[in-house]
Order: sequence, then structure tokens, then C-alpha cells
Amino acid sequence: MTLPVPETMSPPQQHPEPSRRRHAEPEDCLVLSELNPRMVVDHLDDDGQPLNVLTFGSVREICPKCQSGHLKLVLRQSSVRVAHLFCADCASCFDAHYPNGASALTI
Repeated sequence: MTLPVPETMSPPQQHPEPSRRRHAEPEDCLVLSELNPRMVVDHLDDDGQPLNVLTFGSVREICPKCQSGHLKLVLRQSSVRVAHLFCADCASCFDAHYPNGASALTI
């Protein structure tokens, strides 16, 4: 499929160092709030059964609690009530919002 391109659009500019990332703008930063894991995940290891929760990759944010690793995205699923960010190192859960208060974890 071919889409028309307005004449006012110019092709993307080549940067001399394509591997450099742009710096995060203040509105791009996330505000993390720790959540009680029992409020976001049903049946936490209480009955001795292993908990089967899928993560959907790591995000750029590092755990503010233990500072040891990138947080992982956990979306709603059978035993997960609320989408959240999870630290596998300290087992903490976090909600993420933009500075303007909009949730970063909703579609």
C-alpha cells in the first residue's frame, strides 16, 4: 500500500552518530509509586503453589527501591488485577504515571 506524502514533509535527517539516544525530556520521565503486591496479584505463594505471572519485557526505569535492575512490565492476566512494573530483584510492584498525572500503563 502506498500512502501520499505531503510536499511539506522532508525525509528524516541523518545524524552523524545514529547510536546516540536523545535525552529524556521531563514529560517523558515516569513517576513511580510503590504498590502493595497483594493488591495487584491474586494468590501470592500462600498455598505453596508457584505463581505463574508473565512479564512483557524490561523498561528503561530502574527500581527506585533496590536500585539494582530494570523494572519489568506486567500486564493484566488471570492472576494479575492491575498492570504494573515489577522488580524481580526485590519483588516490589510499582504504578507508573507521567508528571501530568496520566497513567503510563493504560492503553
